[in-house]
Amino acid sequence: MTVPSDRNVSLKEYEKISKYKDLEIEIQKMWHLKTTVIPVVIGALGMIKRKSEDHIKQIPGNPCLQELQKIALNGTAHLLRRALSMWSKILLFHN
Repeated sequence: MTVPSDRNVSLKEYEKISKYKDLEIEIQKMWHLKTTVIPVVIGALGMIKRKSEDHIKQIPGNPCLQELQKIALNGTAHLLRRALSMWSKILLFHN
């Protein structure tokens, strides 16, 4: 799972499929199993591609799309809080 900028969701999905293709082939050869790369890419503000729901349905355990989006949004909020906290400390230090 990755959380890029919302406008890069399609690009990141393609990158993930390409990145893990070699691993997929290696697992198939080593373990004689049929494997598939299932890209789960959610934008920093929760954006997904239309096909994402189809991809998520392929994952065992039936994960909930809304829960995955909530995780991505919480991660974004955490990063924003850290960045804003650092900026406020810098501004207080310089005043």
